[in-house]
Amino acid sequence: MIRFLTAGESHGEGLVVLLEGMPAGLEISENYIGIEMTRRQKGYGRGGRMEIEQDMAHIVSGVRHGRTLGSPISMTIENKDWVNWTDIMSVEPVAETIERITRLRPGHADLPGTMKYGYSDVRNVLERASARETAARVAAGAIARRLLEEFGINLHSHSLSIGGVWASNSANIDWDKVEKSPVRCADSAVEADMMKAIDDAKEAGDTVGGVIEVVAEGLPIGLGSHVQWDRKIDGRIAQSLMSIPACKAVSIGDGWESVNLRGSEVHDVIEPVEDLSHPWQRQTNRSGGTEGGMTSGMPLVARFAIKPISTLRNPLPSVDLDTGALVQAHYERSDVCQVPPAGVIGEAMVALVLADAFMEKFGGDSIEETRANYRNYMGTVGPRKFKK
Repeated sequence: MIRFLTAGESHGEGLVVLLEGMPAGLEISENYIGIEMTRRQKGYGRGGRMEIEQDMAHIVSGVRHGRTLGSPISMTIENKDWVNWTDIMSVEPVAETIERITRLRPGHADLPGTMKYGYSDVRNVLERASARETAARVAAGAIARRLLEEFGINLHSHSLSIGGVWASNSANIDWDKVEKSPVRCADSAVEADMMKAIDDAKEAGDTVGGVIEVVAEGLPIGLGSHVQWDRKIDGRIAQSLMSIPACKAVSIGDGWESVNLRGSEVHDVIEPVEDLSHPWQRQTNRSGGTEGGMTSGMPLVARFAIKPISTLRNPLPSVDLDTGALVQAHYERSDVCQVPPAGVIGEAMVALVLADAFMEKFGGDSIEETRANYRNYMGTVGPRKFKK
C-alpha cells in the first residue's frame, strides 16, 4: 500500500525520495519533515559532515496547499558538500584523471560491491552504500509518522547501550529528556560514560556501536497478519530495521532475553475487561506488542543493534583491489558513533512499515475515508458479548 524509493550518492548533487500510497488530504509541510531531518543530524560522535549539511527535504510533487493529493510524493534533499566534489562525482566525463580508491575496508560494502558490479574504483560502491542515504529514509518516514499521528500513534527511540555502556531498564521514559540527551539516553546516570566511550574510541582512531530501542504507542490490534510469512508485522519490522546500515541484529520485545526463560515467565497475561474503551490489556509487554504476526494493542517495542562503523581513522590491515597486496584500509571521513542518529532512522523505518500495515488494514483514498474505516473497526474490538 505504502512504498518508497530513494536515489542519490553520498557526495553527489543530492538525494531523491519517491513515496507512494499516502491518502489524500493529510496535512504535511516541509517544516514538519525538517524537524525529523534535524533530529537525525544530532548526536554525540557525529563527524564533520554534519557541520556542512543543513538537511531539508524539498517537496516537488504530491502536495498542494499543505495537503497530500493521493498521488506520489517526491522530494529532493540537497547535498551542500557537493560543491567540493563536482569533478569527482560529475555525471558527465571529466578531462582530469580522478584517483581511484582501491584499498578495501573490512566491514563495508567495498569488496562484495566491486566484485558484484565489476568495478575498478571502490567509490562507485561506497557512495551509495554510505549512511548518507538514510536522510532520504527519514524524509519519507516523517510523512508516514504524520499519517500515524492522525490516529493517535506516536513513535520514540532511545539508546540502550553505546560502546558497552548499558542504560538501566525503565518502564516510564521521559521522552523530552531523551531528545535533549546528546546520546539519546533516558538514563542520565550513564550518559557521561557513554560519551566517554565515544571519546576514547575517537582518540584511538576507532569506532563504537550499540543498541537502540524503538517504541510505537497507540497501535490498534490487528495490523499485519498470521496467514502468510511476508505479511507478519514482526518480519516486516525486522527487515526494515535490518536494512539500516551497520545493523546486525533485531529483537521484538524481550526476544533476546526470553530464550533463557520458561514460558510462564515470558507470555503476557490478558487482563479481564473492565474498560471497554481500552479492552484486552496485558499485565506485561514482554512480547513487544506483537502476537502471531499481528499487533496486540500494546506498545510495539523493537530493539536493534548497530555494529561499530567500519571506516576507521586508524585503519585495519586490508588488501588492494588491483594487486591483492597488504595495505591499510581506505579512510573516508566518517562518524565515530552512529547510535544516536540511528534511533531517528529506526523510528522512520518502523513508521513506514506501520503506515503500510495501517493502510493495508483500513484502506481509503482520502484521510477521511481511512478515518471512517478505522472508527468502524475500533467499534468492533472488544469482548463478543458487548458487540452489537
